[in-house]
Amino acid sequence: MPEGHSIHRLARQFTSVFTGETLKASSPQGRFLEGAGRIDGSVLTGARAHGKQLFLEFDNDLVMRVHLGLYGAWSFGGDSRFRGASSIGAPRRVGERETPNDDDGGSSYGGPPAPVGAVRVRLVSKHGWADLRGPTACEIITQAERDAIIAKLGPDPLNPDSDPARFVARVRRTRTAVGLSLMNQAVIAGVGNVYRAEVLFRRRVHPWLPGVALGEVTALALWEDLVLLMNDGVRAGRIVTTTPQHRSPGSGSSSAVPAEDAHYVYKRTGLECRICGTPVAMAEMGARKLYWCPYCQAD
Repeated sequence: MPEGHSIHRLARQFTSVFTGETLKASSPQGRFLEGAGRIDGSVLTGARAHGKQLFLEFDNDLVMRVHLGLYGAWSFGGDSRFRGASSIGAPRRVGERETPNDDDGGSSYGGPPAPVGAVRVRLVSKHGWADLRGPTACEIITQAERDAIIAKLGPDPLNPDSDPARFVARVRRTRTAVGLSLMNQAVIAGVGNVYRAEVLFRRRVHPWLPGVALGEVTALALWEDLVLLMNDGVRAGRIVTTTPQHRSPGSGSSSAVPAEDAHYVYKRTGLECRICGTPVAMAEMGARKLYWCPYCQAD
């Protein structure tokens, strides 16, 4: 499932290439005909991300809410004025590496190509287009409904105005394992399975430690590390959590780090811990695979 950094990249992309543009909305798949009709011909006034939720705001006071889920993805294209990623969404569909789009060099753009696959929503401006496939949720809501949804979510490490004290209080007031709380979007918004495993390792926190046993200083350190890692993910377009001294020589910037060097524990079951050499362990937690180092994260 795309984590929070991908959704913020989507919000930035829509802001950059569609805000202020009149959009033609359609549903080639046919499953979103009514919703598309409500925003067809409207101007996109803004795009906002909170956690894993994307909100596209229109000048008729309506909002398109999208949650990509496990399989959702956006693809993009356009003329020479259209700059941005060619696709953002579920890693198993398009990957975390997005590449700039310049389909036709700007000389012959005549509109979007014929839809490919089950396109739930197509948004078209004068200079570009965006296709949405496979989302878990896609609906047209009011601004008040948008605000109510955000109010139920935890703070987002990628939103500068988020209050870390809200996260610290929520994660420490329950006996729920910290590893579970980090995946609870009502505790903290935007963290998924990769960031969960990696930040717990980086801060040497045992995944099954009860929240009430988590010190305030450590809880704040988890938050601050997530702010750092997730902002780097927005810039690089992928999740890289290792520091240079724990990667192969010459791996370069985050966007160029080889996949095998990108993480400390995520999907490294049985491989040696980069710090202590202990084999990385894996177990089920909250119906998801959790990875950790039994030595570095000892309880």
